[in-house]
Amino acid sequence: MHKNPIVMIVDDEEAILRLMEAVLSPSGYEVVLFRNGWSALEKIMEKSPDILLVDAMMPGMNGFEIASRLKNDPETKSIPIVMVSALKDSVDRIRAIEAGVDDFLTKPFDAVELKARVCSLLKVKAYYDQMRDYQTELETEVARRTSQLTLALKGAKAASLETIYCLTRASENKDEETGEHIKRMSRYAAILAQKMGFDEEYVERILYAATMHDIGKIGIPDNIILKPGKLNEAEWLVMKQHPLIGSYILEGSDADFIKLGREIALTHHEKWDGSGYPKGLKGAEIPVAGQIAGIADVFDALTSKRPYKEPLSSEKSFVIIDESRNTHFDPRIIDAFIAVKDDILLIMSKNDYKDGDIVKMDVKV
Repeated sequence: MHKNPIVMIVDDEEAILRLMEAVLSPSGYEVVLFRNGWSALEKIMEKSPDILLVDAMMPGMNGFEIASRLKNDPETKSIPIVMVSALKDSVDRIRAIEAGVDDFLTKPFDAVELKARVCSLLKVKAYYDQMRDYQTELETEVARRTSQLTLALKGAKAASLETIYCLTRASENKDEETGEHIKRMSRYAAILAQKMGFDEEYVERILYAATMHDIGKIGIPDNIILKPGKLNEAEWLVMKQHPLIGSYILEGSDADFIKLGREIALTHHEKWDGSGYPKGLKGAEIPVAGQIAGIADVFDALTSKRPYKEPLSSEKSFVIIDESRNTHFDPRIIDAFIAVKDDILLIMSKNDYKDGDIVKMDVKV
């Protein structure tokens, strides 16, 4: 209970108002008097009282209507209402209870009883206010802690993905352009997965997992990976081992995105017609994640400069992707990839991802 509880009294008889004020003021209450219901309601909206004593029968707005209005308003329903009336009929009391009245005081009232009823209801109101304030503080604290945990989780995810970028960049000989390739293609894969209708959790896993598609290249000699010309047959046989090496490196993890990364590492070079490697999988035998990462990888390879080639234009690259239906890729995945062309081009145009800048992407994850 605050220092000076506000007791509001509404009665059309001046003598009753003054008598109640004389009884209650010595107890330290701030007593506010009103001769009609309308002015009382207007004041209540400005400054809510701790208790309301209201006459049942008044001209204009009577006590039943005042009680009903206050109890049906979420802002004022907790105000205790005492109906002060000469009415003794049980029908009137039932009507008052239905309106939301908390207690009754019969006219002419006893001063001791008046003070006792006011004091009792003020204690109930104080307890209610205390519980309401506690609930508000609790909700605020929960919201604050939840916000902190959300930010911490985002930070942890960002740090995890940056760590993966660093490790996968190491697997690709720390070449700066290849490092940017990892970031671009993982975003292409995520935006494609989103377009295909996968949920946010899966899209986020694709974002993480696709970065590991070529982690097996850590086991391939530099002179093969960085060779400026076409690989000979022996070199090509060595290069084709990197999916198996990547699968071996990522084997045994319980983390979902690592498991998905292993699947992608092993299958992103498989082709829809069965002519891919390392296992020659065909059609639906190829995991969807492998196809998603595969098309993202091929597109970025086409549009990027390599030791052995100059980049192709995005338009030419989309044409090549479109022409690979039923040979390299599932036609449905190609259709989805072309459908997000604008998003792909936007990701391409940024090409300025910095360490830590892994959430600023056009994929809703």
